[in-house]
Amino acid sequence: MPATDPAVDDTLIDPEFRALPLAGLAGAALSRARLLGAEYADLRVERIVSQTIRLRDGSVTGVEDSTVTGVAVRVLVDGVWGFASHVELTAQSAVAVAERAVAVARTLLPVALERVERADEPVYPGSVWVSAYDVDPFTVPTRDKVELLTDRSRRLLASDGVDHVAASVLQVRECKFYADSAGTTTLQQRVRLEPGITATAVDRAAGGFETMSSLAPPVGRGWEYLTGDTWDWDAELAEMPELLAEKTKAPSVEAGAYDLVIDPTNLWLTIHESVGHATEYDRAIGYEAAYAGSSFATPDKLGTLRYGSEHMHVTGDRTVPHGLSTIGFDDDGVRTGEWDLVRDGVFVGYQLDRTFAPRLGLDRSNGCAFADSPHHVPIQRMANVSLAPDPAKDTSTDELIAGVERGIYVVGDKSWSIDMQRYNFQFTGQRFFRIEDGKLAGQLRDVAYQATTTDFWGAMDAVGGPSTWRLGGAMNCGKAQPGQAAPVSHGCPSARFRGISVLNTQEEGK
Repeated sequence: MPATDPAVDDTLIDPEFRALPLAGLAGAALSRARLLGAEYADLRVERIVSQTIRLRDGSVTGVEDSTVTGVAVRVLVDGVWGFASHVELTAQSAVAVAERAVAVARTLLPVALERVERADEPVYPGSVWVSAYDVDPFTVPTRDKVELLTDRSRRLLASDGVDHVAASVLQVRECKFYADSAGTTTLQQRVRLEPGITATAVDRAAGGFETMSSLAPPVGRGWEYLTGDTWDWDAELAEMPELLAEKTKAPSVEAGAYDLVIDPTNLWLTIHESVGHATEYDRAIGYEAAYAGSSFATPDKLGTLRYGSEHMHVTGDRTVPHGLSTIGFDDDGVRTGEWDLVRDGVFVGYQLDRTFAPRLGLDRSNGCAFADSPHHVPIQRMANVSLAPDPAKDTSTDELIAGVERGIYVVGDKSWSIDMQRYNFQFTGQRFFRIEDGKLAGQLRDVAYQATTTDFWGAMDAVGGPSTWRLGGAMNCGKAQPGQAAPVSHGCPSARFRGISVLNTQEEGK
């Protein structure tokens, strides 16, 4: 179904959520806020259900189920925000929450340094949106999920050289009702999954170990993803022990400058840290400086900064199918879309919500408001920030590798570090393959690549075509005080980078 289709059948929404007195809560809270002098008010009712299953060596170590439910009211009084929430979903509680939100705004009035101006947005009454999935994971019995993870764990444990296996899956169903005093009402549901399986080989003589993990990313899909829809689990599980055995015997990398071909399973994280966070407008103007950091991509550089090579086209997108940040309408009541952040290598756009859009001279937000709980206030959060593939030619990863005489092919994400301005960084990975004369020549170990953001993206001389493009992502991007975690995906093709500094992590650690 279209990602922002407001005509979706509301019977697809969890019936327990639909049974809540949503309209009554909205009417009670919004009318009370207006009566108390709020020039604007909105309400969110949310029910977030999650389950995590963990296994070690084929045995269950934990099954955690949680449900977070609540009603939140946000108001503007004389241009100052007030916010309050409660777990009780009654009209009386909604009225009390609205009263507390107005009281918070009035308390803050004398100390507020600025007044909020919000971008205009059309009204969307009665809009419904549901993410794209086939099987709601919460309709699958827990025992069936455990059996699937147990079977996969035992298959790996039966392989020579595999000493331990950790397996897990995190499942979330997020239901959200939004209503505001302008007349917008939205009813939305999205499902997301994060599977994981890691095999470990232990070198008891030397006291060391190596790991090999699945490359399957977290996705906005249903349980069908765990049973083979879009991901070939059988093929990957068959391949992992052999890759792990090779990795344990691989030589350590020699530090120096290398051409890199980076697989989407690794490059998504570099995009997240060096582009995604750097193009958050609130961060760029200092709102996160005390906690999550700032950005080198400041507003004075908009439209002029050479972010990368001409092959670099990066978009913000809250509509891509199965993206973790994909939603029909954000927590400001804004209908979501897609826009450019970097075009032909030049920095041209930010991620914004309705409060920050006017500061940049924009008439409309690009839909980046999100709260991870009914008990947290919405803040500006990251869209699905993605690197576009080559539009002219469907260049394969093998063709990118063929253009390298001496280099490294990087697959899978692992550890990383980046400075508070999102400029100086280093990233490791999970699998590294030596490239010699355009061909793969076995694995390497102890590899980390290091660069500044603009040097790195400026060194990108080719990107793969659409057939190499893939979504990666994370379920727990952190920001704000109190801290909030947001799910976000990043799509990208394979890409080639010339002359990148590579460190040997073992030598650096001495």
